[in-house]
Parts: sequence; structure tokens; C-alpha cells
Amino acid sequence: MTDREPFRTRLKVRQYELDALGHVNQAVYHSYGEVARLEAFEAAGNARVGEDHAAPVLLESHIVYRRELRGGDVVDVTCDTTFGEGKVFWMTSRVIKLDGTLSAEIKCTLGVMDLVRRKLVADPRGHFERAGLDLKVLSTTE
Repeated sequence: MTDREPFRTRLKVRQYELDALGHVNQAVYHSYGEVARLEAFEAAGNARVGEDHAAPVLLESHIVYRRELRGGDVVDVTCDTTFGEGKVFWMTSRVIKLDGTLSAEIKCTLGVMDLVRRKLVADPRGHFERAGLDLKVLSTTE
């Protein structure tokens, strides 16, 4: 482990993201996590479909809600990647109010899809390295 902070992006809760109770709608948390993942990939050097016709795909998402968010709240959404040995990797985002309150934790399972073969590639970490992504931006353990 290192002392590096995970990638983070700042977002403001917009009024149209609220439910009937005045809280952020549960589906919006998925959007916040997606924004953080996409911006992390962009900061790392981008993971768009290239000549190899492969791209990251979301396979599973799990959210634990801790504290409510309301319109006008400003949050930092972190993103940290963990690679294993198989075809999948994990990205964890934390939605944190500016006062340090953890609002939600989003854990996602992803893979890299070969868009021609429609199969996951065997080594997503290696794929990103070969594509020139800076894994230190994606992961605090690299």
C-alpha cells in the first residue's frame, strides 16, 4: 500500500437529481460512480476503443448508502482500481461530502471486452499497460 490518495472528481448535486423526498435518487449514485470511472480513465491516458477494438465494460455494481445527499451538496467522488489474476478487475468509488462524511460506497466489477470477439480479454491490467495507461492514476496500490 502507498500513501497516495485515490483519483477524485468533484460534483455538485443538481435539483433534478432528487427524488420526491428531496434526497439524491438512488440511480444518480450510479451516474456519479460512472463519472468518476470515466474521468479516472481519461486522466490515466484514456481507455477508449482503439485499434485493438477493446474497451472496459461494467459487469456488476453494488452500492451501500451511508448518509443522504440533498440538492446543492458538493461531493468528491473517488475511484480506486484493484486488479486480480483473472478477466475482471474492480473499481471502488466513495461519495464523500466536503465535510468528510461518507455518503455512499460503490463497488463495481468490470472487464475489458474484445468488441470483435464479444469476449472478455484474459488480462485487463496487461491490456491497460500495453495501451499506455498510467496505472498509478487508476490504483493506489500500483
